[in-house]
Amino acid sequence: MPQLPAPAYPDEVRARLEGDAKEIIGRYPDSRSALLPLLHLTQSEEGFVSRTGMAFCAEQLGLTTAEVTAVATFYSMYRREPGGEYQVGVCTNTLCAVMGGDAIFDSLKSHLGVDNHGTTPDGKITLEHIECNAACDFAPVVMVNWEFFDNQTPDTALRLVDDLRDGRTVAPTRGAPLCTYKETARILAGFPDERPGAVEATGGAGPASLVGLRLAKGEAPQRVVRPRDGADPHDRGPRATAPHDAPQPGAEHLSSHDAPQQTSASDPEHPAGPVAEEGE
Repeated sequence: MPQLPAPAYPDEVRARLEGDAKEIIGRYPDSRSALLPLLHLTQSEEGFVSRTGMAFCAEQLGLTTAEVTAVATFYSMYRREPGGEYQVGVCTNTLCAVMGGDAIFDSLKSHLGVDNHGTTPDGKITLEHIECNAACDFAPVVMVNWEFFDNQTPDTALRLVDDLRDGRTVAPTRGAPLCTYKETARILAGFPDERPGAVEATGGAGPASLVGLRLAKGEAPQRVVRPRDGADPHDRGPRATAPHDAPQPGAEHLSSHDAPQQTSASDPEHPAGPVAEEGE
């Protein structure tokens, strides 16, 4: 059925967004290229890309609402309806699924009482499964507002969402400190993260990601997957996920958690990865 025109933003909101939009558009020689960050900007205002937000983007760029809608519906990082303060995404692609991502996702659905793309009644958590977080060497991986929480298990994931709902401070495994979904959207629109220490926060690639680089440099190949009780003095393994009840140093293997499935990475009776020097 035909819809009425989208309602306009309140005057004060529109004036503020127009100033931000002008700054974004000025970054590009072709104004149309500003559409993606503009959609993030409107998402930072309402927590999703509404019809009002799409109409605003179309007006600022001289596009039709159909052109803007085609882009907003193509990219999964744009919400089409209101969601929670924290977007919890569980990777269920092949490697994460084998390592326990499916078990994590099922546990979170049951624990939170929501299905895929569902939001908890308190408005804190929106749960979704995502295809790949591009962090396979830390599988299984969960992302909260696009920040990494590596090497998760069902238990650690449940503690994570409970901490978020209870307002406890939660630190990502690597990368910038966690912020709300709206704040994340504004950063993705290209505005600086002004929180102290946020820009300096960073992370590194895991051992499996660096094997090719080490081989290219002529370094001796190293074992990629180690037994649980192995110790690599050069490895900067991820920090413990939960801010409380953290494991003691040396109590667990490289990932800080046992993988929930009996895979080659967690079962010392079935090791994987290079076990001998090249040519042997």
